[in-house]
Amino acid sequence: MENPAEYYQDDVWEELIDGVTVAMSPRPATDHNQVTYNLYPIFSGYLKGKVCRYFGDGMDLYLTEKDRFVPDGMVVCDPDKVKGNGVYGAPDLVVEVLSPSTVKRDRGYKRQVYEQCGVKEYWIVNPKDRSIEIYCLKSGRLEFDNIFALYHESDLCKHTQEERDALPKTFKCSLFDDLDISIEDVFDRVE
Repeated sequence: MENPAEYYQDDVWEELIDGVTVAMSPRPATDHNQVTYNLYPIFSGYLKGKVCRYFGDGMDLYLTEKDRFVPDGMVVCDPDKVKGNGVYGAPDLVVEVLSPSTVKRDRGYKRQVYEQCGVKEYWIVNPKDRSIEIYCLKSGRLEFDNIFALYHESDLCKHTQEERDALPKTFKCSLFDDLDISIEDVFDRVE
């Protein structure tokens, strides 16, 4: 290969969004990739030997005739939904890591489709402000449940030690009562 950049330009991932093919470009930034990398061991270690499986970035998710997404992460607890070329049907958890070019879609159309298809939990992870918004399916609607963030030291120094100690350090996925997820682990090496 003479020019590696040419190889990667040809390797374009696409999504089908409301019947329109959309190229997933530009390639995600370093912090976006770091978050998706950090989530993999959290879920794959916890789910080892269990029915549910974690799939990281790159797996096609077929939801409707008009919608084939490539989420940044997902947990699937129904093995019948997992096929050789992707996941068919609603995962139990979907993770989307925001990029400037995807914010509107991730918060809007995709969230609506995930809701309509019955995704039980949806995370919108923002590497820029190091936050995780969690939405849970209640009465057929993905409703805001909570937000967790890893604060920069420059922000923390403005608070008392008592206020700092009160900030959550971990959170739980609604699917698994015994999985404590460290906010610091999600954003490890994210600037």
